[in-house]
Amino acid sequence: MLMLFFGTNDLQNILHELGANYKHELIGERLLTTPSHFAYFKIAEGCNRPCSFCAIPLMRGKHMSKPMEELVNEAKILAKNGTKELILIAQDLTYYGLDLYGVRKLDELMRRLSDVPGIEWIRLQYAYPSGFPMEILDAMNERDNICKYLDMPLQHITDNMLKSMRRGTTKQKTIDLVNQIRDKVPNIAMRTTLICGYPGETEYDFQEMKEWVAETKFDRLGCFTYSHEEKTHAHTLVDDIPEEVKQQRVDDIMEIQQGISFDINQDKIGQIFKVLVDKKEGDFFVGRTEFDSPEVDNEVLIDAATGYAANGSFVHVKIDRAEDFDLYGTIV
Repeated sequence: MLMLFFGTNDLQNILHELGANYKHELIGERLLTTPSHFAYFKIAEGCNRPCSFCAIPLMRGKHMSKPMEELVNEAKILAKNGTKELILIAQDLTYYGLDLYGVRKLDELMRRLSDVPGIEWIRLQYAYPSGFPMEILDAMNERDNICKYLDMPLQHITDNMLKSMRRGTTKQKTIDLVNQIRDKVPNIAMRTTLICGYPGETEYDFQEMKEWVAETKFDRLGCFTYSHEEKTHAHTLVDDIPEEVKQQRVDDIMEIQQGISFDINQDKIGQIFKVLVDKKEGDFFVGRTEFDSPEVDNEVLIDAATGYAANGSFVHVKIDRAEDFDLYGTIV
């Protein structure tokens, strides 16, 4: 039996082997697996970062930015077919353009996509802290359709762990960056993800991370147990934290975040937000504000008995009640 191997960017060769006709003019055409009103919009493949725990560079190779014209064309096609929100994703968004143009060009790409008629929200996910291009915050402030939202996985905070993880930053640099971002975009919603139980994580490392989470008060936070991946640099280290300890540390972090999220949400009661409706579920229309990404963040629940909202539509909602991770409101 003949076996063939293809990379993630080998579409033309795959079609050729399957006997399909490759048509250049169809570049950018997509069949969405998400609802049509939002799309995960990949702007690059691969990664050049040396993070010790990550196997993505092994699987995906070096960072390869998609040409800007190609991305703008894809966005126009999506918008024509009803997409209103682009969620920009890559293994590292902030590296965009360095390989193609010799400089980081995420801010220019954001502005070009912002100009596409029909695109009402642009959201950034997976920004890397080291070498963070502050100019993207200028674009965020300038354009109403660029969400005041940033997903920046930080993974840990102690110098000991950051060094072993090969993150290219320090605790103080991380704290300074978060403060600078918040100073430049005061109403930004920041999301991060953390790893508990990385090899060598001491109780002191963990307590320091807990204190930092409590002090920083991220709007959104996810936490995961460390996974010992073969062929990564971290796999050469001893996976010395018991699984039950890893899980307990995750639970402790998420308990802190639950309280933070509750307090932040209470402050939203009485405010009116623009909400994108994703679906109807039971007795509620379910949507999101510009500060929330699908699946991982807060949802806004609108009692269907009080008003109608079509899937994919924008409505203005007054928040009447708030829980840890959900907001309840009425269309106004």
